[in-house]
Amino acid sequence: MVTLSSDSRNIIGRGPPLGAGLFFLGLVSIGTMMLDHRSNYLETVRLWMGAAATPIYAVVQTPGQAWDWLTGSFADRSHLRVENAQLSEDLRVARVKLLQFDSLREENVRLRAVREASAGVGGRTMIAEIMRVDVDPFRHRVRINKGAEDGVFKNQPVLDAFGIVGQVVQVDKYTATLILISDAEHAIPVQVNRNGIRSIAVGAGDLGKLSLPYMTVESDVKSGDLLVSSGLDGIFPAGYPVAKVSKVERNPADTFALVEAKPLAQLDRDREVLLLWADAPQVEAPAKDAKPKPAAAEAKPAAAAETPAATTNPATRPPTATAPAPAPTQTTPPPAQPQPQSPQQ
Repeated sequence: MVTLSSDSRNIIGRGPPLGAGLFFLGLVSIGTMMLDHRSNYLETVRLWMGAAATPIYAVVQTPGQAWDWLTGSFADRSHLRVENAQLSEDLRVARVKLLQFDSLREENVRLRAVREASAGVGGRTMIAEIMRVDVDPFRHRVRINKGAEDGVFKNQPVLDAFGIVGQVVQVDKYTATLILISDAEHAIPVQVNRNGIRSIAVGAGDLGKLSLPYMTVESDVKSGDLLVSSGLDGIFPAGYPVAKVSKVERNPADTFALVEAKPLAQLDRDREVLLLWADAPQVEAPAKDAKPKPAAAEAKPAAAAETPAATTNPATRPPTATAPAPAPTQTTPPPAQPQPQSPQQ
């Protein structure tokens, strides 16, 4: 049998007293801190202890990091989805703006070309924008944003940066309708710039083709010749480019040759056109204003002619003795004038 000791003292009271141990450990700690503060003796020990505790830190932090990664991955995925949708929308808006910038750049290039072309045009010009195109494939007509309020008139010539576009056929207060030179109902007198042969270019109902049906077989015209306006119709000024001959076919049995030309104006791509005021109307206006001036000028010489006559008569009379006689004769006509007027009344 096992017998237990009969020591009945408390466990806390066994061994050295606790106060002495605490005092001893306090002295050791204070001494160690003083030595470490003055001489850094424990720096190496601290480094080794930190290296030994690193795995413990990793093991302790692993569950928390795993939980953060697990919850953050789902949160980041939803956040990335929302961010991706927002970026896609921003990219779409940016592309639309980029397309607008390209359109504005092309419009700027066209306006520069029209402005440079208008520098060599005689007379006053104005840039107009095409608002609407006729949807009828057999009617090549467009509407512009300038009208009678801007001085547009019927049969006014219209150009672009490359050649003649057409003319105005209808004028409203703020808009106007143009007929293109390619319309089947339009014709323009032209001449070959190389030799001056005159003819008429008729619209063929095709934006890229004009017909010259009145060119005879003997006419000196060939492919590549430049056709310019002759100015004989009184609408289009002379010397403006119209088209370039693209096809010439001659049959000796026929009277007229088959001649086709391609318009130089960009009829299917123009967004801005150039309204032209020729020099002729500007010359006529001052002529009308000048009419009353000669009348006044003629009146002045007439009055001047009368005054010297009146002055010369008294100048000739003084040498004679009858010098005072002209004075009463000049006073008598005024009373004589009212006498015939009174019976007429």
